[in-house]
Amino acid sequence: MQFPTSVKDHPVVEQAVRRLDGLGDPRYGRMLVRCLDDTLARTINPMPDGTAFVVTGDIPAMWLRDSTTQMTPYLALMRDATALQDLVVAVLARQFQQIEHNPYANAFNAEPSGRAHDPDDLCDDPWVWEQKYEVDSLAFPLLLAHRFWRATGRTDHLARAAHVARIVIGVWRTEQDHEARSSYRFVRATGPQSDTLPNAGRGTPVARTGMTWSGFRPSDDACVYGYNVPANLSAAAALDGVADIAHHLADTALADDAVRLAAELREAVLAHGTVRHPDFGSIYAYEVDGRGNALLMDDANMPSLLSLPLVAGVATTDPLYLATRRFILSRANPTWYRGTAAEGVGSPHTPENHIWPIAIAVQGLTSNTAADRLKALTTLIETDAGTGAMHESFHKDDPHRFTRPWFSWANAMYAELALDVVELGTRFLWSAGGGG
Repeated sequence: MQFPTSVKDHPVVEQAVRRLDGLGDPRYGRMLVRCLDDTLARTINPMPDGTAFVVTGDIPAMWLRDSTTQMTPYLALMRDATALQDLVVAVLARQFQQIEHNPYANAFNAEPSGRAHDPDDLCDDPWVWEQKYEVDSLAFPLLLAHRFWRATGRTDHLARAAHVARIVIGVWRTEQDHEARSSYRFVRATGPQSDTLPNAGRGTPVARTGMTWSGFRPSDDACVYGYNVPANLSAAAALDGVADIAHHLADTALADDAVRLAAELREAVLAHGTVRHPDFGSIYAYEVDGRGNALLMDDANMPSLLSLPLVAGVATTDPLYLATRRFILSRANPTWYRGTAAEGVGSPHTPENHIWPIAIAVQGLTSNTAADRLKALTTLIETDAGTGAMHESFHKDDPHRFTRPWFSWANAMYAELALDVVELGTRFLWSAGGGG
């Protein structure tokens, strides 16, 4: 099967470039086309079974989370674009196949090659690149399945999505009682402490709260405390989509299960995942353990607390979100940096004083003002080190000191923000009631 390798001639992209050029800097539009086309031309691998395997960029594996975000900006281009629609269906089919094969893995090989991030991990499945269990790895493909349906009205993937949703719900139910019911373990003998789980691979102890446990964050770093708050809220949003799909398929049992679990996750986050900060009032914690411990920070990787309006259906005007946002974008957040080149959120996954373009894009996309969105877009083109591409992170004082020269997720976030700035992004698609 052949998939598109460029969208530079797509009517929406052409319109976006014209509008971006009207802002006075041709780099805005050039970067948009380059980022969209790079993903299509260099990261998509058609497979013999009709699915599409999507590498992250400079790592030859497919992450469930990353492949979702890499496809997200194209949702704004779906109408009357059958080839793009077929591509997303093929990516979803591959994601569903991977979840069915091993729902605790976060990244996969294109074939059973045995290639792995670390061959000495406990997992010896030759299809698995890495088995770091992350709640968001299961949530993001379900979010994509539902949003694709809404964007296009296509239903040929929904039955498979419902089947996979039952697997996901089963895992999330098991991990609501991780200590008593889960058999998942992750041990890595080499590398930093953030690359393995303590307590013989079980993770730090947690009490039952109603949230679902995660071994690792969206950064692939180990959770300090086992309940990652943004991942739980993202899971609840994914379940909302599952319920919508299930109603369409007249699957009342699945719809009821999804609605019930989504409510449990949200109620548990409000009861156990918020804290009272002396300067910011009630805010979301990043991680908690149900035993009285809470980690106050954010991580640039999505789902983050900053990205809750994008991945969890939280309103940008919600008071709890706004208080949390003020904390995240301040010196009180240990991962927020301000330098001579930029300011923004970084991650313990990358060196200190490094800001993530993904977080800058998220900050723009979740702002309530057009000026802030344009400011974020300008910051991104001013900090690409002249490469014409987004990077994983860059030093706050020197964008030429960056990590990962080819990181497709970051390119996708630039594209998503650029389309949004000129009112052609997915936010406007949903508000117009497109699809489904």
